[in-house]
Amino acid sequence: MTAALDLAGLTKVYGAKTAVDHLDLAIPQGSFYGLVGQNGAGKTTTLSMGVGLLRPDGGTARIFDIDVWADSGRRAKELVGVLPDGLAMPERLTGREVLTYLGLLRGLPERVVAERAEELLALLELDAAENTLVVEYSTGMRKKIGLATALLHAPRLLVLDEPFEAVDPVSAATIKEILRGFVAGGGSVVLSSHVMALVEQLCDHVAVIDKGRVVAHGTLAEVSGAGSLEKRFVELVAAGDGGAAKGLSWLSS
Repeated sequence: MTAALDLAGLTKVYGAKTAVDHLDLAIPQGSFYGLVGQNGAGKTTTLSMGVGLLRPDGGTARIFDIDVWADSGRRAKELVGVLPDGLAMPERLTGREVLTYLGLLRGLPERVVAERAEELLALLELDAAENTLVVEYSTGMRKKIGLATALLHAPRLLVLDEPFEAVDPVSAATIKEILRGFVAGGGSVVLSSHVMALVEQLCDHVAVIDKGRVVAHGTLAEVSGAGSLEKRFVELVAAGDGGAAKGLSWLSS
């Protein structure tokens, strides 16, 4: 089966630092895939290159076998909904106006945009902020309107970078149900997070990224082994750093 997202040899270099180092990863269709790693491991850079937001220095990215960076990249981007880290929004618009603007920009019929915006705002509990400008949104509200824009055009693949950051528990439960329903309906989700419990709760596949490379990947059970994902994660990423925690001598009594 064609992968929902296929990354081959992806590389990104900033000066003397290699942020992503010839990374290979295939996301199966219909999977809920967790991408985990420490801050600075290369998760955001990898996903940005994979969806067409950041041009790689080497390698390829394909969405349902369509090359993201070739002439056919526009078609690939129609199949994916993206919630990037630090999403920029039209700050002087309301949530409904943002959805309307982006929906029409994508070429969706005006009636379809209006219907989907109404449903998304209600489902994500943003309809109560009908007259609130995005510039006045909290961090959690910005995450929710970002997710709404990612879902608006009915993509087949969702790529979400830390979608639950600063989201309250009630809203988080709603988002989880939306994402589970999306996968149950045949969609594929790639979720980047450093919260292991969240990945264990939601994902059926997982990849661990460290220093710009995939150090483990497979089903959640295959990667976690007999213990928890967090335990296995620490074993994998600490292996190259000696694995020893350093104490603060001046705090010892």
